[in-house]
Amino acid sequence: MTAYLVLENGTVMKGEYFGAQGEITGEVVFATGMTGYLETLTDQSYYGQIVLQTFPLIGNYGVIPPDFESANVGARAYIVKHPCKNPSNFRCEGTLDSFLKERGITGLYGIDTRALTRIIRENGVMNGKIMAAPPTNADFAETKAYSIKNAVAAVSSRTVTKTVRDSQAVKKRVALMDFGAKRGIANALAARGCEVWSFPHDTSAQEILKIKPDGIMLSNGPGDPAESANNGIIETLRVLQKSGVTIFGICLGHQLMALANGYSTRKLKFGHRGANQPVKELATGRVYITSQNHGYAVVADNGSFVNVNDGTCEGMDYGVSFSVQFHPEACSGPLDTSFLFDRFIERMNK
Repeated sequence: MTAYLVLENGTVMKGEYFGAQGEITGEVVFATGMTGYLETLTDQSYYGQIVLQTFPLIGNYGVIPPDFESANVGARAYIVKHPCKNPSNFRCEGTLDSFLKERGITGLYGIDTRALTRIIRENGVMNGKIMAAPPTNADFAETKAYSIKNAVAAVSSRTVTKTVRDSQAVKKRVALMDFGAKRGIANALAARGCEVWSFPHDTSAQEILKIKPDGIMLSNGPGDPAESANNGIIETLRVLQKSGVTIFGICLGHQLMALANGYSTRKLKFGHRGANQPVKELATGRVYITSQNHGYAVVADNGSFVNVNDGTCEGMDYGVSFSVQFHPEACSGPLDTSFLFDRFIERMNK
């Protein structure tokens, strides 16, 4: 069935529906990963966004539930050039098309994804709407008016949970503040002998410190870190920092930690989303290839890591605590920076 993508700058692109068929508005962003589409779809950092995959063939190894980063799809809609109809993988449990239909997620294919990516790169991230009929003036107005609000509250867990791989091998207790956490973070910690307690985003510092954690992990998540809805979290982080417990922030956790320390953030033109982002550790001069998914950056000239492509801050070191903009757990790869979890444990030991 024919479908249209309408951008707030007036661009209209024609394609075909797959997955669920419906009208949906969101912020259109592109991700450059050649693989990892399941991790992308189930990453809650994409809340409120329509995700465009730049790699032309998506879905070729099907749907594999153990690879999901969360129970739900984070993206509002999904755009690809060619969705694979006949996936091949010994772990495959279905097609991308059927998965999107089951989850009620609208898909669009058959448009010129290279042209769309170029529009975003040249003009910046913008809102878009997928619809079945040619657009009207009302559709353009609706598209332009869309904004992402209260994103963290929408995706954070509601209850406290505990993850432990082997109770006999527990070495450290870590409190994970869930802002839309990827499962890979808790799994990476559990694999290193950590008992991980996951807390909702609005948990007080007193409740977190009550479990006597050896370390505190700040997860990834969606939205503008400087949104007023996050002010309570930022105040909580200030209190947690004063406790002396080692804190490790990833992605949104990195940004919120910076805000708690007096730094500011800014929106990037088109963000960093994909599994091929180069970052340089300034202390060693070594460059790592990383997985990233963010549209905002910390404004700082004293960071510990820097993005090789555009020079933006990719990490901060506060002595006892530290944070990074990229994903060291990167379940779809690369795993170049997984050593940062070991660094977290080393700092807890000190």
